[in-house]
Amino acid sequence: MDKTIRIAIDAMGGDGSPKKVIDGILEHNKRSKNVKYLIFGDKEIIENYIPKSLNKSFYEIIHTKNKVEGKDTPLEAAKRGKDTSMWLSIESVKEKKADIVISAGNTGALLVISKLNLKMIENIDKPALSALWPNKIGMSVVLDLGANIDCSEKNLIDFSIMGASIFKSLYPNENAKVALLNIGSEEIKGNEVLKNTYQEMSKIKKSDFEFKGFIEGNEIMNGDVNVIVSDGFTGNVALKTAEGTANFITNELKKVFKDNFLGKFSGLINYFNLKSFKKRLDPRLYNGAIFIGLDSPVVKSHGATDYIGFSNSLLVCEKIVKGDLVNKIKKNIS
Repeated sequence: MDKTIRIAIDAMGGDGSPKKVIDGILEHNKRSKNVKYLIFGDKEIIENYIPKSLNKSFYEIIHTKNKVEGKDTPLEAAKRGKDTSMWLSIESVKEKKADIVISAGNTGALLVISKLNLKMIENIDKPALSALWPNKIGMSVVLDLGANIDCSEKNLIDFSIMGASIFKSLYPNENAKVALLNIGSEEIKGNEVLKNTYQEMSKIKKSDFEFKGFIEGNEIMNGDVNVIVSDGFTGNVALKTAEGTANFITNELKKVFKDNFLGKFSGLINYFNLKSFKKRLDPRLYNGAIFIGLDSPVVKSHGATDYIGFSNSLLVCEKIVKGDLVNKIKKNIS
């Protein structure tokens, strides 16, 4: 029998919480039985959303009325106290009461409070924010997505190793293929940090991933590589651009197929193709950014996602623990 995975959950962070968090737990619990949910937040409110039919052995509520607000700066969130649902959930991972922690709350606060509570993995200078990104043939891991604006050659090499470790934890039967995001694919393109990183990466002999050089923004979705590395500024811009483009295409297609009879008729004929296309672009399926580089894994769910998205981020948590991510990084980084 598989070991029970303990997920610490900040139930009070994000839009529509704690209801969407509890609904996400219930959805995840349908698929995963070897998980115990440690739910941090206002017990009186949380219990209103938990059905009596849910086996109490699957969850535990750790009561606190205090929470980090969405408008808090990271400093304000840290000063708000050590009895907020976010702080306590992260602390439970530090104390080994949980295997992983997740929050849909304030991103900046989550990063700062995580760094205050958790140690860095030895030989890693900076943690990174990573996420899943769909491509033509499967999924890619992309990092950094905003945790570090400025990065050195060593940081980008560390991100490459950590990104490959994430990919292998989530998709153990696939090969990790790493590329650096750049303005061109030629070795002479890019700034000095990127060019130097390219040279250093080309010398590294790693059995756990293959270095594929540079990749341009228009090639991210091709699927030729599945671990894409950049500094936090570039990665965040690329992510927001991709999200905006996906929303634009989806909304424009809806308008085309609703505006007139011919459009509606064409939409009806292509119903299943359109449904499949829409599902492929559904951001809820890829919810769950991973804050890596710390000695315990931290997952950030999108604050505006619904319970389906939160459920999928719980699935990411489960896969990370089963894939032994932190130990993979420790082994590979050394």
